Amino acid sequence: MVQSQSLSTLTICGSVQVYNNSWRRNRVKFVKSSGSIGGDLFQFLRTSSSLGKSLKQRNMMRVEARWPFQGGGDDQGGLDPNSERSESANEDILIFFFQLDLATRVQCALNMEQYDIAQQLREKLTEVEEEAIRLQEAKRGSSSKSEAQDKGISIIRLRADLQNAIDGEDYGLAAKLRDEISKLEAESLAVSAKALAFENAEYAFRLGQKLKHKTFGYRAVVCGMDPVCCESSSWMEAAEVEKLPRGSNQPFYQVLVDVRTHPDLLVAYVPEDNLLAPEKPDKERFDHPYISFLFYGADTAGDFIPIQQLREKYNKPRHEVPFDSKDED
Repeated sequence: MVQSQSLSTLTICGSVQVYNNSWRRNRVKFVKSSGSIGGDLFQFLRTSSSLGKSLKQRNMMRVEARWPFQGGGDDQGGLDPNSERSESANEDILIFFFQLDLATRVQCALNMEQYDIAQQLREKLTEVEEEAIRLQEAKRGSSSKSEAQDKGISIIRLRADLQNAIDGEDYGLAAKLRDEISKLEAESLAVSAKALAFENAEYAFRLGQKLKHKTFGYRAVVCGMDPVCCESSSWMEAAEVEKLPRGSNQPFYQVLVDVRTHPDLLVAYVPEDNLLAPEKPDKERFDHPYISFLFYGADTAGDFIPIQQLREKYNKPRHEVPFDSKDED
């Protein structure tokens, strides 16, 4: 079962022992800690973030030998693959794994009749799950509905105040209230549009699908998706998102990048405009330290099969590969 895996199973090109040792040290601190979930997550993410940096340093010679990257169009000629690197996407994946690993350790403690430890771990798991839900709702617009409603109520109150100001011939106050109402109406429209986008999103690609980057040419696997860009404005500016045909108002995908060719780029956040599905099934080897806990394995078409928890996170059904009798010949 995938749930029984821990980060000690994450290997790449033979072994990346730093992942194993760092997680063990961090897990001991986590179990013994009585601090807040924010501190636990900070320590976990800080430790995990250093892993990618050490991986990059060990493979720097390969990176330098590969530059400059082949491929690319004139519209993004000044960019390189690192322009789509996303630390927030990487942290989102790591928190997801944190949940899986804690759930596994709860069950392990129960099986060994270590009920006190199981209770401590279960309490931590509950805190992590609540935090993950909060972050997901804030990102995906689930909380935008209530935010839009709150702004709507504020607008109603301000309109009443505006009418009172007009009746009292306090036109200076009326002008300020009118400006505030206009600002709230624009914000309310924006959050409502975001919530609607997440509810009615349509994606060209699916979880576990192997893709190729149109500009940089690297191979990638989808492990997450958003109907619009959820990165910061500074990230979008650096990635020149507005120069894309559809800008930021298109699906963006969290993708794992094959570390055999790009060891310095673990996770990228890529717009749909920049991704391309291969014409023929891609059954070539694909290496990445996150593959073993996000996917069960590969299907007959070469794509990866997402674990149930990952499908539930994005509310996606299991993809069934059409049966081809030629495969048996």
